[in-house]
Amino acid sequence: MANATDTKPTESTRRDFLMLATGAVGAVGLGAVVVPLVSQLAPDAQTVAAGAPIDLDLAPIAEGQAIKLFWRGKLIFVRHRTKKEIDEARAVNVASLPDPQPDQARVKQGHEEFLVVYGNCTHLGCVPLGNSPGDPKGDFDGWFCPCHGSHYDSSGRIRKGPAPLNLPIPPYAFSADTKIRIG
Repeated sequence: MANATDTKPTESTRRDFLMLATGAVGAVGLGAVVVPLVSQLAPDAQTVAAGAPIDLDLAPIAEGQAIKLFWRGKLIFVRHRTKKEIDEARAVNVASLPDPQPDQARVKQGHEEFLVVYGNCTHLGCVPLGNSPGDPKGDFDGWFCPCHGSHYDSSGRIRKGPAPLNLPIPPYAFSADTKIRIG
């Protein structure tokens, strides 16, 4: 005689199937809610472009090479200076400059080989040449603005021409030996 409590535990029932299907639909629904919620917490590209700090790895920039990038809609030049460029910039009599500023004040101590400056001429905002190979670098091995003839040295200081000021330095800091954060 069979007992009323005897059941076959390995047999799947319709109830098991419905519970499994409900769990799967619940998991997909939870993912559909959580993924957009988490992704909307990160700043969008427009916010990043509007001024969020940017990190830059300087290791790929070869000695003597310069790169351009944008931060807050403004052009930034980053140059990996050679020893010759550093020595030339430091040998200048600062008192003879239109906008006197020593090279040491324009770079971070211990990282003199990297110069970070805004990339617009201080005369009328043109973009000076001197970042790409073959570009004219002016009379002082830095940047040359062909619009009105301003010459900047390898420290971004105005040396000749109508520009009144040196190329400004954006706010930046080294977060590692070859990594900077601009902003």
